Amino acid sequence: MDRIEELRYLVLAAQREGNRRLTDALRPLGVTPAQAEVLTVLAGSDGPLSVKELGTLLVCETGSPSRLTRTVVTAGWAQQVRDEVDGRLTRLRLTTSGTALAQRVRDVETAFHARLAAALEDDEGTASTVRVLRVLVSDGPSGAAIERRRSRT
Repeated sequence: MDRIEELRYLVLAAQREGNRRLTDALRPLGVTPAQAEVLTVLAGSDGPLSVKELGTLLVCETGSPSRLTRTVVTAGWAQQVRDEVDGRLTRLRLTTSGTALAQRVRDVETAFHARLAAALEDDEGTASTVRVLRVLVSDGPSGAAIERRRSRT
């Protein structure tokens, strides 16, 4: 196996292993990684988001996340509100319980990220890893969602 093929498989393995570990870490909260991402994006938003706007910021699901958002609303973590300008448009915002859960998700993610940071040797290594991964996803919808989220912070 050459280095490029190994890199491809390592990226795939890291994604699968990372998702499994994040799923395990979120399980006590009763939330999936995809639901956690919705909560995180809504919590970081300046105001309610339309389903379409939310979809452009999600990595876990490309296109329209209607089913995913319906699950989050049904669980009581988010609510649908009418747009103040265009009453035909529905937007999503966190409920009080959704805001509390989003903070608990953030705590889990912070611990998860700390474990990742400890595995990386230094800032230079991290920067080069991030550069390679950005190249791999740059022309896809997930890469675009990541860039949109980076520009919001």
